[in-house]
Amino acid sequence: MPTPPSLRFDNAFVTSLPGDPETGRHVRAVEGALWSRVAPEPVAAPRMLAWSADMAARLGLDPGWMRTEAAAEVLAGNRLLEGMAPFASNYGGHQFGHWAGQLGDGRAIGLGEVLDPGGRRWELQLKGAGPTPYSRSADGRAVLRSSLREFLCSEAMHHLGVPTTRALSLVGTGEQVVRDMFYDGHPAPEPGAVVCRVAPSFIRFGHFELPASRGDVDLLRTLVDFCIARDFPHLQGTGESLLGDWFGEVCERTAVMVAHWMRVGFVHGVMNTDNMSILGLTIDYGPYGWIDDFDPDWTPNTTDRQHRRYRFGQQPQVAYWNLSRLAGALSPVFDGHEALQAGLRRFVDAYGAADRGNTAAKLGLSACRDEDLDLMQALRDLLKAGEVDMTLFFRHLADIDPDAPSLDGFDDAFYDASRRASVEAALGEWLRTYAARVAGDPLPAEHRKALMDAANPQYVLRNYLAQEAIDLAHGGDMSRTEALLAVLGHPYDLQPGREAFARRRPDWARDRAGCSMLSCSS
Repeated sequence: MPTPPSLRFDNAFVTSLPGDPETGRHVRAVEGALWSRVAPEPVAAPRMLAWSADMAARLGLDPGWMRTEAAAEVLAGNRLLEGMAPFASNYGGHQFGHWAGQLGDGRAIGLGEVLDPGGRRWELQLKGAGPTPYSRSADGRAVLRSSLREFLCSEAMHHLGVPTTRALSLVGTGEQVVRDMFYDGHPAPEPGAVVCRVAPSFIRFGHFELPASRGDVDLLRTLVDFCIARDFPHLQGTGESLLGDWFGEVCERTAVMVAHWMRVGFVHGVMNTDNMSILGLTIDYGPYGWIDDFDPDWTPNTTDRQHRRYRFGQQPQVAYWNLSRLAGALSPVFDGHEALQAGLRRFVDAYGAADRGNTAAKLGLSACRDEDLDLMQALRDLLKAGEVDMTLFFRHLADIDPDAPSLDGFDDAFYDASRRASVEAALGEWLRTYAARVAGDPLPAEHRKALMDAANPQYVLRNYLAQEAIDLAHGGDMSRTEALLAVLGHPYDLQPGREAFARRRPDWARDRAGCSMLSCSS
């Protein structure tokens, strides 16, 4: 029998920052504190459904132990390991552009901060572990449907090279959770689950916004100092210079993260400020989605169906808006606005540089000229008009013959024959222009293909793939989840025998719930 892990806990968040003097799960306004002590609520029959071998290895967890009932109990919240100090953190946020006041961890409970064998810090957090003082009218639970999506996407994004929180495990609770999936008055019971999320820090923009909104400058300053010392220890200097460097790095990290989203076709779906990581990590996988047929106006979130605030093409602008809200919250601890404005400019510069780098890589060019941005935009316009699959088109683009460019190898990237016919001539002309640009570029052909294949994934977690895994998991079959985890661990490599995972969205999934539009209900 594998022995329980001996993890080194260094719970700096709860030992260094002021906590809520009240205890218990009852809902309340928590002022003057950044966290509340609360333990996970035990579940009926925890069962390990899936776990990330990569993340377990980073934490120094024995694979044998991960397969035990004891591991399921710990990672469902039924028992605590020595050193764990469970808590829920307190934050606010702007939701869909409007200030929402206190929000907090309504169904996420931090277990503590672990130092891995290499000394790196990781916070373990259970999502769906029961009610907290921030649950409002909710039950603090999560359903298997959304938990499986978060588990898979966290790991898929990591292997795509996108800054992200990670997932260690997915545990079934043996209980039913009632949810109204589309808020249409038809609630139904669904299997419950708990995800163990992992990140160096779960501090969000909203952690700073809440004390600022209450005029609690001392608490705000305490949090800023703590965040810099723990999460940005490489920054040197003092006073305004240090603060400016810190905010500028937050802006730059956010720009790099969103640029990666745009590169791989990911749509977050709920870019509220309480869902924005101070480390520039993708956090809170709710109604996300991948672009199938290219459409910059697409959002997977039913709540956002009317205004499409968080649509694919607007994500960079929303990130800037969110950073502007963070800048406003931080202004009381800055001497003036100059350093904050410089940080926001750093976002613009960093995103522009990342976008140019992505353009060069996706097109296989040694560098991105100004005219290449126009070339890329012209392609995007044609992909939208022709209802062309983004992932497949860019992957195939690496294989064209610059001496005889044609659309012959792109058949599986088109969703509709009539839409293809409407753009075929223009796309052919674009390919000839592109081929001429490639012919004049100094990058050797073999290097061009390697560059493109490293920027344009072969496999992404399309919504229909996740839904197929969910359907099987509801019947107790985790084989598709395990297969996806394996495939998505190498998203840029050709994997013989796994071609089915690279196919475009099938027609049956075009309008099916979970495959086209999703809700925040989980």
